[in-house]
Amino acid sequence: MATVPLLSDAEASPEARAVFDDIRAVRGTDYVNNFWRSLAADPEQLAEVWDAVRATMAAGALDPLTKELIYVAVSTSNGCGYCIHSHTAAARAKGMTEAQHAELLRVIALAARTNALATALQTPVDAGFDRTGTEAGS
Repeated sequence: MATVPLLSDAEASPEARAVFDDIRAVRGTDYVNNFWRSLAADPEQLAEVWDAVRATMAAGALDPLTKELIYVAVSTSNGCGYCIHSHTAAARAKGMTEAQHAELLRVIALAARTNALATALQTPVDAGFDRTGTEAGS
């Protein structure tokens, strides 16, 4: 259950509707998903987050599919079910295959396991990995 109302276009402020219109234009769709509709209760934050998403998720040094795969991995780590679903759908729309999805899930599972082990063992960082030039724990 949402903690804030999901605002329709009619209920949203003019500022929020302007962001909705930009989302539609950039994504080439008439659909504005529930995340944006929940943020519309705070139009300033809605605009800030949309600007960050639009800039960060655009093609750059990393291609858009790679960015979506990273987003799924981080969302899994953070336990955000909404983000896992929305960014898995976005990755599929950007060409992710079922084989890529299966491999992504294997990488996420492996990273979770090895992260937990390294944390539990308090393994010091190898000097060659430490860009400060000092070995962790020394």
